[in-house]
Amino acid sequence: MEPAAITVAPFDEMYTADGQVRLPYSVYSDWLIREPEDALRQKRAEADSHFHRVGITFAVYGEQDGNERLIPFDIVPRILSADEWRKLAAGLRQRVQALNAFVADIYHGQDILRAGVLGPAQIFCNDQYRPEMQGLDVPGGIYAHIAGIDVVRAGQGEFYVLEDNLRVPSGVSYMLEDRKMMMRLFPELFALNRVAPVEHYPDRLLENLASVAPAGVAAPVVVVLTPGAHNSAYFEHAFLAQQMGVELVEGQDLFVRGGFVYMRTTQGPQRVDVIYRRIDDDFLDPLVFRSDSALGVPGLMSAYRAGRVTIANAIGTGIADDKSIYPYVPDMVRFYLGEEPLLSNVPTRILRQPDDLAYTLAHLDELVVKEVHGAGGYGMLVGPTASHAEREDFRLRILAAPEKYIAQPTLALSSCPTFVEEGVAPRHIDLRPFVLSGKEITIVPGGLTRVALRAGSLVVNSSQGGGTKDTWVLED
Repeated sequence: MEPAAITVAPFDEMYTADGQVRLPYSVYSDWLIREPEDALRQKRAEADSHFHRVGITFAVYGEQDGNERLIPFDIVPRILSADEWRKLAAGLRQRVQALNAFVADIYHGQDILRAGVLGPAQIFCNDQYRPEMQGLDVPGGIYAHIAGIDVVRAGQGEFYVLEDNLRVPSGVSYMLEDRKMMMRLFPELFALNRVAPVEHYPDRLLENLASVAPAGVAAPVVVVLTPGAHNSAYFEHAFLAQQMGVELVEGQDLFVRGGFVYMRTTQGPQRVDVIYRRIDDDFLDPLVFRSDSALGVPGLMSAYRAGRVTIANAIGTGIADDKSIYPYVPDMVRFYLGEEPLLSNVPTRILRQPDDLAYTLAHLDELVVKEVHGAGGYGMLVGPTASHAEREDFRLRILAAPEKYIAQPTLALSSCPTFVEEGVAPRHIDLRPFVLSGKEITIVPGGLTRVALRAGSLVVNSSQGGGTKDTWVLED
């Protein structure tokens, strides 16, 4: 697929090219036309006030004041039809199934390397490869129990996968809180539209985690492991633990004895069977990974190796969500499943390949260049909006280490009406659905829609000024 195939004018989620309202938005559009702008402003103020009171904030690493920010919430929903969602969900299931098969293969038979689909250096020289996982069996062969797959819409409305988040994907708490807020502010809209529910996600998550407990455990004890209140996603850690009815713990609350993991409680030690960790691999066990980590649990890896605790997501899963591995996911679908991918990647140039490097350096003003380990909108160059000096600085960084970068066309991300200062106006969006893998793969309808609130901006990350929307999937 050539980059030019998806760099046409942005697809408008609500309106067709001739200005007609798309069917999923028909009822909502009629309501919006009748709603006074002052009333919408009042509703937005109510939402902001509530989110401040509840403490739905995030911290931005590197900021000197250390203040937490409110993630802006937009009151105009993003709406998908049941048919659109069915097609997207089928592609997500297929993709996550292939990714889990890939991680299992890398840490066992390595068939995909022997077949020459990827080179050994791409795995064994990758920062996310964990040799400690080689040959280690995990319950059900599931590595990515929770996956956040970022998808965008471009061209004529086709969905493309922008990246796979398999380590500690975040954002689901905002999906749930956005829905609660919309139901609170606009109950009449939910009477007019058959919106598929999402509030059962914590129940599904708990069921999913319990289903992959070590063999022989009848009533598994699940905990959420957080690095602590200083973490940018701490609100989500606490929220999910509370919603699932399980304990939120830090590393100091757990210990290993006799090959099992225990939690300190006022009634004495309690065995822990499943750890939903929100800590990166390197900090999980100071006896195996970073010795200076005060966030992890000494001896955790030994209990994990013995099959006496399940860690979700599995250690070493990051090998599958590295941006240098992303271009090969369609090949994984074909290799492991014997199927054609239902979702396409964004066309991607791999800069360790000479031809792709030469093309990228000659077209820096047209492309988006990303660090393979970058996240949150950092470590990237958006060529068309960068200054000449920024492009030249990035050129030197690429030349110094081309293997650390990929390049993609500047997508005309789809736009959705958004309530901003000047009223309702189009803004670019993406979508992060959350895929749960256990005994079966489940996806709650919708996901977290992120919106670039600045006019013309393509960067939707909250750390870069983006906001969120409620995502509606209409039932048949």
